[in-house]
Amino acid sequence: MALSGLDIFKKLPKTNCKKCNLPTCLAFAMQVAAGKMEISLCPDVSDDVVAQIAEATAPPIRPVTIGTGDDALKIGEETVMFRHDKRFEHQPCIGLLLTDEMSDDILSKHIEQFKATGFERVGIMMKAEVMAIKSVTGDAERFKVIVKRVMDETQALLVLMSDSSIVLEAGLSLCRDRKPLLCGVNTDNLAQVAQLAKENNCPVVAKGKDLDELADLTNKLTASGVKDIVLYPIGTVLKDRFEQETMMRRLALKKIFRPLGFPTINFPCDFTSDKNEEMVIAATFVAKYSGIIILSTLEPHYTYPLFCLRMNIYTDPQRPMTMEEKVYEFNNPDKDSPVLITTNFSLTYFLVAGEIESSRKPVWLAIQNTEGLSVLTAWSAGKFNAESIAKFIKSSGITEKISHRNLIIPGYVAELSGDLEEEMGAGWKVIVGPREAPSLPGFLKQMQV
Repeated sequence: MALSGLDIFKKLPKTNCKKCNLPTCLAFAMQVAAGKMEISLCPDVSDDVVAQIAEATAPPIRPVTIGTGDDALKIGEETVMFRHDKRFEHQPCIGLLLTDEMSDDILSKHIEQFKATGFERVGIMMKAEVMAIKSVTGDAERFKVIVKRVMDETQALLVLMSDSSIVLEAGLSLCRDRKPLLCGVNTDNLAQVAQLAKENNCPVVAKGKDLDELADLTNKLTASGVKDIVLYPIGTVLKDRFEQETMMRRLALKKIFRPLGFPTINFPCDFTSDKNEEMVIAATFVAKYSGIIILSTLEPHYTYPLFCLRMNIYTDPQRPMTMEEKVYEFNNPDKDSPVLITTNFSLTYFLVAGEIESSRKPVWLAIQNTEGLSVLTAWSAGKFNAESIAKFIKSSGITEKISHRNLIIPGYVAELSGDLEEEMGAGWKVIVGPREAPSLPGFLKQMQV
């Protein structure tokens, strides 16, 4: 059971020494209980107490980091079954599978496909992060050739896949600095792969046919000193894998069952040879509850919906996506160009911005901070009203860039026009624009400032 701040406080020296940069031991205990500070930051706590509190306050699903530096990604650390309970912490990594059976031409095609993957949506770049290199033939030299190509041509996070510790060591000799994920540990090679992981500070994948075998493997790995583990339940029946993912999450969160408290990796391409079906299976694992998803293709017409789904599910529902409050320029506006205003909800911004760009009309677009709320929501909450709009426009500096005094507001808040003209002052005219963004190009073409 997780410890409360008071439980942790009882185990502290209560000297209020401020060595943790907090004023009191109680304040420090509360931060530790909230997961914002580590108990080890208290220099006067015994090693036994540190171990007890670290274990009790550790997240039920251990965080695992793949890669190093700015390119590193973290998976795991989840605390809820459902996004609406709080939020999901780390979105699953999406990657592409390479095998040593592929010809050089196919390898080149796949590597280029990985490098070209990238979609921008509402200002966020969506892309694949991982390349999984699988040894099918057991040829360590061929494996090294592929690892070297991926290292030389990409900045991908790496998953090295082989049941042979010799093959894994061969690949690791080239890429240990990238801290690859070693896949995988089974009952036959546990000692050898665990030793490789410890020597090179790499996370490992534990492979098992069922949850009992996985729990046994993780217990042996942790006993040997390997803590960063990813689970790979071997199976190609979607119903069974769906149930396993749910059971592992429930056991980890509800029962604090540490042997299964790790993120998972899945290979939808092992379930089917049909690419459309593969993406449906991948979408299932995005929602429930994979940490890494490896695909056989990254062709845009297959993967774009998958990236959008991942972004939608792993966006924090408590923190709306927002744009910076300022006046944006489109199509080189001048002093005679119209001024539009809307809220800083990012989806609203990108819808409006896209239509303005397609119209090819020069426009000033004023984005007001409404705490990420859409137009109607912000208006009903009192965050997008005549007073706030007038205050923003007057302080934005736009009046110095235009020769007119016209302001176009969204059609959904047409009733603000009279009050807004009064707030803006003499000489200002408020024009009611269209309700929906797709009507903007026609509206801009018809109007004259």
